[in-house]
Amino acid sequence: MSKNVNSPVLQPVTIGRLQLKNRIVMAPMTRSRADDAGVPPDYAADYYAQRAEAGLIVTEATNISAQARGYPRTPGIWTGEQIAAWRQVTAAVHRRDGKIFLQLWHTGRMSHPDLHAGGALPVAPSAIKPEGQIRVHDGMKDFVTPRALETHELSAIIADYRRAAENAKLAGFDGVEVHSANNYLLEQFVRDSTNHRTDQYGGSLENRLRFPLEVVKAVVDVWGADRVGIRISPLTTAPGNTPLDSDTMATFGAYVDALSALGLLYIHDIEGVTQLNREATDGVSFSALRARFHGAYIANNQYTLALAEQTLAAGDADLFSIGRRFIANPDLVSRLRDGAPLAEAPREYWYGGDATGYADWPGMRGDVLAQQ
Repeated sequence: MSKNVNSPVLQPVTIGRLQLKNRIVMAPMTRSRADDAGVPPDYAADYYAQRAEAGLIVTEATNISAQARGYPRTPGIWTGEQIAAWRQVTAAVHRRDGKIFLQLWHTGRMSHPDLHAGGALPVAPSAIKPEGQIRVHDGMKDFVTPRALETHELSAIIADYRRAAENAKLAGFDGVEVHSANNYLLEQFVRDSTNHRTDQYGGSLENRLRFPLEVVKAVVDVWGADRVGIRISPLTTAPGNTPLDSDTMATFGAYVDALSALGLLYIHDIEGVTQLNREATDGVSFSALRARFHGAYIANNQYTLALAEQTLAAGDADLFSIGRRFIANPDLVSRLRDGAPLAEAPREYWYGGDATGYADWPGMRGDVLAQQ
């Protein structure tokens, strides 16, 4: 018998109306394999289908529009060619009885003029320059001061989210996840360090939450709340090393309350700072946020099977997302079930390149898993 075959984390589960093979979620991971037009490559269908053992796959962050782009070779969902490429992915995943959500993304100020037509400035709630540098086509460059969005422009971005959600349906996805984490556009509106607006979208906490909630409502209009999730990162410090909010728990407590009232399928919480720590600092309680949300709670950040089992037993999460371990272990769920060793992917394969180090990792028996 496989070592962990009876693990409750590896048993089938139903969240909302979604029946999943297990409680393991493949976390969204930027892999930078799309072409310059934002079209995923043919071998992306192999990559995702190979990992369809996961109870749920959340795709890499996917730009809702050309304006949304922040990094080279990231995929989009605003053109017919992009939709057709994603349709190949969803079909391949479904052939292996998998479930897959598309993550909807606008990077906001976390971008650079090199990524925009005519060298246009990135947009943001306020003209506040991020700390540090960002990767562009030819290496790393300093961030620039973004252009503050005019009030009248926000309705067009909401329409972009709506259209992206509609296109995700056309592409055959099982649902969508709204990316409201990692200091991208929606989180930039939420935080009082990045939102200094004086209109109805800035100032008070209620005003700062207005735009993200209008986006979520537009996506729910397309899919229904039971096929929409959202990703949050209360404790991220990106792109710098300091907290982004003056009262993080109050901010995210109110945000989670509002998201719960909309009836979303799940919240996907990055617990701590990705790749760095799982510490609950700045007065944040992950279990308290989980208790405030009436749908499912996906816990993320450095989860092992043992930690997932412990957290599930405590009632502090329903599903557990794992990212980097899925890069070199396409059959990660089988390896966890068997207690088999896990492979490590060299950093050189994380971002950019071709199918090498992406869709050619062998399973634990030494063979590359069935292609699409």
